[in-house]
Amino acid sequence: MNKKFKVVVSVGGKFYAFHLAHQLDKHDCLDHLITSYPKYLVKQSGVPSDKIHSILIKEILERSWRKPPSFVRNIYNPQYFISDLFDKNASKKIGKPDIFVSWPSFMLQSLRVAKSRGALIIAEHSSSHVLFQNKILKEEYKKFGVKAEPFQLPHPKIIEKEIQELAEANYISVPSSFVEKTLLEQGIPKEKIIKIPYGVDLSYFKQIPKQDDIFRVVFGGGLSLRKGIPYLLQAFAELNLPNSELLLIGPVNEEIKPFLKKYEGKFKNISYQPIRELHKFYSQGSVFVMPSIEEGLAMVQLQAMACGLPVVCTTNTGGEDIVRDGKDGFVIPIRDVDKLKEKLVYLYDNQDVCKLMGQSAKERVSSGFTWDDYGERIVATYKKILSDRR
Repeated sequence: MNKKFKVVVSVGGKFYAFHLAHQLDKHDCLDHLITSYPKYLVKQSGVPSDKIHSILIKEILERSWRKPPSFVRNIYNPQYFISDLFDKNASKKIGKPDIFVSWPSFMLQSLRVAKSRGALIIAEHSSSHVLFQNKILKEEYKKFGVKAEPFQLPHPKIIEKEIQELAEANYISVPSSFVEKTLLEQGIPKEKIIKIPYGVDLSYFKQIPKQDDIFRVVFGGGLSLRKGIPYLLQAFAELNLPNSELLLIGPVNEEIKPFLKKYEGKFKNISYQPIRELHKFYSQGSVFVMPSIEEGLAMVQLQAMACGLPVVCTTNTGGEDIVRDGKDGFVIPIRDVDKLKEKLVYLYDNQDVCKLMGQSAKERVSSGFTWDDYGERIVATYKKILSDRR
């Protein structure tokens, strides 16, 4: 298909949508981006100002609601109301694209408007199927005896809405085999699924020399049960390796504070760093660990690999599509503290191998998993599905 086509991207939040919109614009395929972020922030991702439609009310309501103490927030969960409000407002800004792309829970009304105008609908599914996600997270909260705060588990109406959105979408774009598997298990036809991994920005994520000889285990992301933090804390504390350090980079969720208290003195935590600064911390690491029990494709894995770190990740991070087991790091089962300890000890005892794995990981993402690589794949896929339709 040589005819030009236009895509509208709609996202309640950010996710990787700004990278997607930027790549579509580079290929002259972006009609416009609808987002809950303000224009001045979106422009920093390379999306032209005249192609950005901001619906700020979603961010205003969500961020305001997060400020009161948890006992206040537990009275009412506005998760569904906020996502539906964004969807309703976005449906008025669609225009008449060839392809409409959006994220589940933010797209039911919008996709119906876009479909009525002849657009193909693609649901960007950046995490596991909502039923799988709900089940495994509930198991985790029950296992540790922790009460989930609102927004940590999907709202029942969100679950219902997402299932309907996936049913009505023409295609579902996923970043990993793990996500694809959870969709197939819920009866989604394989022919509806598009699998395209995310990318990494090599201008931000680059390796610089390590300044010390400490064996440093690094984690990046929100500190939560979903991210498997209790297993990482336990594994590192039990190993008690000489001249080693566990560095946790990311904000602390309320639910994880008791675990941090239990292992106080066994780790360091840096709450937040701008994206342009992260490579400085990753480059001082020896290995990056992603112990999540549920992800789509944790982009921090690609970012750490670009900084020369091998990655130890679970099967539920999407990492096994990127990390070649035994070459760029290791892929282990979820919740397996013994296996995590085994891999960390191996890398600790064989630090030359650890460094070689890190360089292999760096080469892996630098030559196939950049955002430009993602853009080439996504545009080629869009061309194909439009051609198939005709």
